[in-house]
Amino acid sequence: MRRLFSSLAALALASAAAIAVASAQPADRVKAGTLTCDISSGIGMILGSHKSVQCVFAPDMSGPQEVYQGGINKYGLDIGATSGGQMVWVVFAPSTRQFGALAGVYSGATAEATVAVGLGANVLVGGSNHTIALQPLSLQGQTGLNVAAGVAELVLNPAH
Repeated sequence: MRRLFSSLAALALASAAAIAVASAQPADRVKAGTLTCDISSGIGMILGSHKSVQCVFAPDMSGPQEVYQGGINKYGLDIGATSGGQMVWVVFAPSTRQFGALAGVYSGATAEATVAVGLGANVLVGGSNHTIALQPLSLQGQTGLNVAAGVAELVLNPAH
């Protein structure tokens, strides 16, 4: 069992690295800022998981920060449990992005592996009419025992 978990963890880490390296700036979008999300703890249910997120968008141009809440759902292999973590994405959006435009549903590839301390990456596209791309600025950090690979869905709603 330990050997299987080690193999799955290595596969997930390789996938996370490939996702981070393969992500490139979309041609029709500009770097709009960074989105930092605190991710709740959770338990992988073998074929998926759900974790709550609290996020802050810091625009590159002058303007107020935007606060979002929502959840991240993973579909595919997801085994184990993790404490809360944090993920930071670079946000690419049309140059005419309006306040609150990050609200919406994003989807894309995900991979993570955690043995005590772990890493993960999620490359996602969505938001306002699928015009916003979230690309890993840094890998997701978390603690626990978990391995996951598959498709991620991030839902962001304006915080009230």
